[in-house]
Amino acid sequence: MLIDYVKITIKSGDGGNGCVSFRREKYVPKGGPNGGDGGNGGNVIFKADNSLSTLIDFKYRRIYKAQNGKHGMGGDKTGRNGDDIIIRVPCGSIIKDALSGRILADLTENGGAYPAAKGGKGGRGNARFATPTNQAPRNAEPGKKGEEKEIEIELKLIADVGLVGLPNSGKSTLISKISAAKPKIADYPFTTLQPNLGIVRYKDFQSFVVADIPGLIEGAHKGKGLGIRFLKHIERTKVLVFLIDSTLIPFKENKTEDYNTLINELKNYDKKLLDKPRIICFSKVDALTDEQKKSLNKVKFLSLSGVERSKPKTKEKIPVLKISALSGENLNKLKDETWILLHQ
Repeated sequence: MLIDYVKITIKSGDGGNGCVSFRREKYVPKGGPNGGDGGNGGNVIFKADNSLSTLIDFKYRRIYKAQNGKHGMGGDKTGRNGDDIIIRVPCGSIIKDALSGRILADLTENGGAYPAAKGGKGGRGNARFATPTNQAPRNAEPGKKGEEKEIEIELKLIADVGLVGLPNSGKSTLISKISAAKPKIADYPFTTLQPNLGIVRYKDFQSFVVADIPGLIEGAHKGKGLGIRFLKHIERTKVLVFLIDSTLIPFKENKTEDYNTLINELKNYDKKLLDKPRIICFSKVDALTDEQKKSLNKVKFLSLSGVERSKPKTKEKIPVLKISALSGENLNKLKDETWILLHQ
């Protein structure tokens, strides 16, 4: 189960108190101060780990506290610093301040770390306050309190290619055929309720990662059908593959209705998504007659030039393929075209 959003509370450790102490030596009735400093509190650190793929661990634990620093002791002994707490998150996690909504860190690289809360500083012992005019100070500092924050963690999957389509357009079947991913597949809309990742092997020793997100419907950019939760997972992709159910195309008055719906949802969510290279695929062509396959060649896609994009470009040729995940028709061609776009 993919958990891609959580809210947690973090608290760094408090600093230890400084110590008030005096030397006790034989034949020295008035020894000087020797109270040690308190130790610093532990920090709270987020660290990206590519062995994780979901935030499900945070479902069972919502409060994370670092260790407090130990108090100072006599004999000029400094208290031990509190241990840091390392909170491991999947690569692609965004750390936000829950109150302001400000993004604090975007951890995309394995091993990347962000110190979210600094531990409190340990207080000074009375030995630190000795002066020529005050040689027996009886005061010490208390340790500083650690920071406490509410943090939001949002996961955006990291993939090279994003599959985009309306419900029941064949995305899950496609990713199951070109990768080792095993999503749930059925002939009804919204079979897929969470994104799936699959590694596609290409040629001998090459590969790329494909993300299959649940089907989009009109109004997805406003959250309809959990659209916003799904759309964010294609923000990091480099190439978009649009899947259009070819079994519906010949019978529609507007033959590009599905494609225009998808373009409109992406545009309203984030216009920059339209800057990504794309491939258009008619899926399920194994179910068509020869006459219906010929009619696909007449389908014209409007507005394929730069006017769709946030940064207008010159008109470019977008690959349009007729594929079948069941029969394997043109799946190798799809891999070839995808690989070309990934490395342009």
